[in-house]
Amino acid sequence: MYQVQRDEYLISDDKEKLNVLFIHQYLSKESYWAQNIPEEIVRRSIDNALCFGVYYNYEQIGFARTITDKATFAYLADVFIIEKFRGKGLSKWLMEAIHAHPDLQRLRRWMLATKDAHGLYAQFGWSALSAPERMMEKRVENIYLQY
Repeated sequence: MYQVQRDEYLISDDKEKLNVLFIHQYLSKESYWAQNIPEEIVRRSIDNALCFGVYYNYEQIGFARTITDKATFAYLADVFIIEKFRGKGLSKWLMEAIHAHPDLQRLRRWMLATKDAHGLYAQFGWSALSAPERMMEKRVENIYLQY
C-alpha cells in the first residue's frame, strides 16, 4: 500500500478506502467527461486500475485513476478534487504523489485528456502530443445514454 500524508490530508492507493458512491456521484453528475456513467462501469474501472483517493480527516474529497501495465504505459483519468477543497494545492500534491508511486516509475509514455487543466499538468512535464499524426482514437459519443 502506498500513501502520503500532509497534516490532516491523505493520498492513498488503498482501494478499500475508496468511497465508490462518492466517486460515481461526482463522475456521473459533476464531471464534464463522464456524465451519466453507470455505477457498475465506475466499479469496474476502479477494479481494473491503480487508483488514488484523496482524503481530509478520513472523508474522501478527490480521486484519480491510472490505467497502466506498470512497465511502459499509463493513462491518467478521472482526476478531481471537489470544489470545496480546490485552491489548496491538493491537485498539485496529487500529481506529485501519482508521479512518485513506485509502480509508475520508468514508464515510456503517459497520456491523458483534459479540457481545462493543461496548466496543472504542464507543471509535471506533460505537453501536447509530440507526434499527433501517429496517434489514433476510437471514440463512442454519448455511450452512457445507452444504459
